[in-house]
Amino acid sequence: MQQPSKATATELFEGRKHYAVPAYQRPYVWNEEDQWAPLWEDIVRVSESHLGKEKPLPSHFLGAVVFEIIQASSAGITGLEVIDGQQRLTTLQLLLSATHRVLDAQGYSEHSERLEELILNKQSSYKGTQQRFKLWPSQANRVEFAHAMDTSEPKPQESSQIQGAYDFFRCEAIRWLAGEPDADGKKPPGDEAGRARELTETLAGRLVVVAIDLTGDDDAQLIFETLNDRGTPLLKADLIKNWVFRRGQKISADVDKWSRTIWEDFDTDWWREEIAQGRVTRSRVDIFLQYWLTMRLSDEVKQENVFRKFTEYAKPLMHDAGSAESFLAELRKDANTYRGFDSLTVDTPAGRFRKRVIEAMELAGTTPVFLWVISQNHHLPASQIEAGLAAIESWVIRRALMRETSKDMNKLVVAILKFLAGVPSDKAGVLIREFLSQQTADTRIWPSDAHLVSEVSKLKMYGSIKQGRLVEILRAVEEYKRAKDPKYGSVTLPPQLTIEHVMPQGWREHWNSVPSLSQDQQAERDKAVHRLGNLTLVTQSLNSSLSNRPWTDAESADLEDGGHPGCGKRSILDRFNLLVLNKEVVAQQKTWSEQNIADRGIELAKAIASIWQGPDASVQAAAQMKRAAG
Repeated sequence: MQQPSKATATELFEGRKHYAVPAYQRPYVWNEEDQWAPLWEDIVRVSESHLGKEKPLPSHFLGAVVFEIIQASSAGITGLEVIDGQQRLTTLQLLLSATHRVLDAQGYSEHSERLEELILNKQSSYKGTQQRFKLWPSQANRVEFAHAMDTSEPKPQESSQIQGAYDFFRCEAIRWLAGEPDADGKKPPGDEAGRARELTETLAGRLVVVAIDLTGDDDAQLIFETLNDRGTPLLKADLIKNWVFRRGQKISADVDKWSRTIWEDFDTDWWREEIAQGRVTRSRVDIFLQYWLTMRLSDEVKQENVFRKFTEYAKPLMHDAGSAESFLAELRKDANTYRGFDSLTVDTPAGRFRKRVIEAMELAGTTPVFLWVISQNHHLPASQIEAGLAAIESWVIRRALMRETSKDMNKLVVAILKFLAGVPSDKAGVLIREFLSQQTADTRIWPSDAHLVSEVSKLKMYGSIKQGRLVEILRAVEEYKRAKDPKYGSVTLPPQLTIEHVMPQGWREHWNSVPSLSQDQQAERDKAVHRLGNLTLVTQSLNSSLSNRPWTDAESADLEDGGHPGCGKRSILDRFNLLVLNKEVVAQQKTWSEQNIADRGIELAKAIASIWQGPDASVQAAAQMKRAAG
């Protein structure tokens, strides 16, 4: 590697040079607020210092540019590959082109021609080729860039950041050269001719970069990893992309094809959008790659190790063009599956799992095994997808209701993945159920039917389990009850349902008995109101009407607050509710007491046990006996 050196635009672009940004590098992302406007302000500041009485500023530093010579010039052109700094170089070329045209239109041909020499290789042999441009950007920006640099090129259908940068610099150059005042009313010094001269001098000779030439045997990837463009930090995906495509070049693969068919989608806004993950936000593509590596390696991959783990895993799988293409095609298939998560419907096993486990139960950590089960690369039959996801979902729901910890979830996911690595795809789903049935550790045991039914009705649910999770569980019970009895018919449940206490939390206002309850009885009632048997679902508007009102109309004769004067909670539920959960309560109960809560809790627990089928009893018993024996 040559020693880093300072270089002006003239030194970077004069002569027959052609900087090529590899097709696979990320698209142009600089914008007006963060980069274009600050850069233009710096250019104006330097230029005006040479027009006034103050001490002239010799230069403005733009940052670093890293490149590698790929085609040395004798009488021809020097080809250089941009390793880092493509945002900077692309902006500089658009700035030079826009200013060149403004100067030409204003009749400053000498200055215009000086800048034109820095944006075009004008020799006839390069006419009609990409080599006529001093810079050729990444695949995603080539059509827009060509038009911005040469208006005879086809105009893109949609405006882009590339055109935005060109238009911004063109408008600013016109205003400044014309002497228009800035936002504070300050006019630029000098006359138009002087401003044209100093603007040309600044662009050609006073904007300075540190130029790093990697030509030789240096580790270009190591350099790439340590550099960031101004204001646009590299994602793990950017590092991986650079490594993948440089690897592709070494094995003579068709990297331009890879850019179009494998990686182009990863550079879109959807993948690069920042998503909250716990207390931090990360891009979707980085989150996916972390989950994908966990799935592939059957090992927990920390976010900070994603790049290293990917390269270690991928290198032996990309030993030639054919193997590399197969490997990347599998990555693309799984990425498409991941992107399709949002379109999964709840009438499919995958859609239900995503809605209930990943979203409602907030267990995104199950994504690697979820992705493994539904991956097109693993070819699981539909029956096995359903069986496998149902087993994991039941494990999650049952443990949540039993208020068991999920702190071991990530390790359990890895254990399942390791187990799946050696099983036939046509049995994978049922074997997941068997694997979970064999777990005996307290952090992993799958609650049995007997344990669930006997214990869950006694536990505090409301306040111990997030309301969104309880809503999802009770929605599933409602759907189960409705499907079980054809008289209810199939209806779409309202999207926004809330938890309602049948006996209200504020029961002391209208539910106090005569004679009054003892202190022990009051304490027991305070516990009972939060148990499963006392919880139901209603719409938000109905929830507000029910409030703390008494159960019967007779008890509500003098009640006017909350609307529906003289109506008890039971009659309001009967009149306005369509849910089976509430119809059963209204039809069967003339009163509502702690015993009713206990009885309904057991009934709901049995329904839950039917919806989310538990472990294989014989497998679980054998595993527990084995553990006890030794």
